[in-house]
Parts: sequence; structure tokens; C-alpha cells
Amino acid sequence: MVQAAFNEEVTRHTVRGVLSDERETVMRNVQTRLADESKSFGIEIIDVRIKRVDFVADITDAVYNRMRSERKQVANQLRAEGKAEQERIRADADKQRAVIIAQAQADAQKIKGEADAQASTLYAEAFGRDPRFANFYRSLEAYRASFRNKSDVVVVDGTSEFFRAMRGAGSGDDAGAPRAKR
Repeated sequence: MVQAAFNEEVTRHTVRGVLSDERETVMRNVQTRLADESKSFGIEIIDVRIKRVDFVADITDAVYNRMRSERKQVANQLRAEGKAEQERIRADADKQRAVIIAQAQADAQKIKGEADAQASTLYAEAFGRDPRFANFYRSLEAYRASFRNKSDVVVVDGTSEFFRAMRGAGSGDDAGAPRAKR
């Protein structure tokens, strides 16, 4: 009678319910049913408790499979949430990186502009003191730009204005310039 009462009551509830939140209801219903049936035998039922729930092998396997699939579902959900959080963090970091780089480039341009202005002021001051030096310096810069790579080939008329400082020929205002060998 006890086994039948428990079996019938357990089949009305889910496994989760029997093992957790509906446990008290199951025990109360079994106690009520047994109290009515046991009176004919002269037995009084005082209390009924569930010590252990044993299922047949098929049900046990089904329960474990369901638990496994629920855990997989939870794990997949947590992975998806973690992936979303990763993407959010990465997007935020990329945004911050872009802002920092843009600010650094702006600062670099500002500093470069200030340095160029300072250099121009110094060049103007130096060149204003000695125009011959200014011409000589510009020629050296032009030579440097022309002969930047060893593999560069420059074909120029030897009498051109470009080599005037190297030859030392001309109007005489470049007398201090170095002479090139012919």
C-alpha cells in the first residue's frame, strides 16, 4: 500500500518537484491516502517521509540525460554571454585605441609644426646674417636630396647652375665654397 501510494503520487509530479519544492505536498498527500486505507487494518499513520528516491534504470538514464542537456544549455548560454561581453570589451578597447592614436597624431603634428616654425625662424635669422652661407646651405641640401640613394643616377650638364658651388666658379660670391675636381 505504501509503495503504491508513493508511486502514484510521484507520477503526478516532476522529478524536480519531488526532489525539491513539491516534496512536502507529495508526503502530505501520501500520508492522507495511507491514513484512510490503513484504518481498516487498525493502523494509524503519524508521519510519512521520503528518505530516498530510486528510479528504474530507464528513468534514471532519462533524468541524467535531461540534467546533462540542461547543464549544456546553461554552459552554452554562459559562453554566449561571455562572447558578447568579449566583443563589447574589444569594441570599447578599439574605440579607445583609435581616440588615443588620433590625439597622439594631433599632438605630433602640433609639435612638428612648432618645431618647423622654430627652425624656419632660426634659418631666416642665420641666412639673414650671411646670404652666401644661405646659398651654400641650400645647394648642399639639394645635393643631399639628389644623391640620397647610392643607386640613383643623375645626368646633368657639368656647366649647369646646379654644380656651381662645387666648381667654385661664378660671380665670386661663393669663393668660400668647396671646389670639386673635374
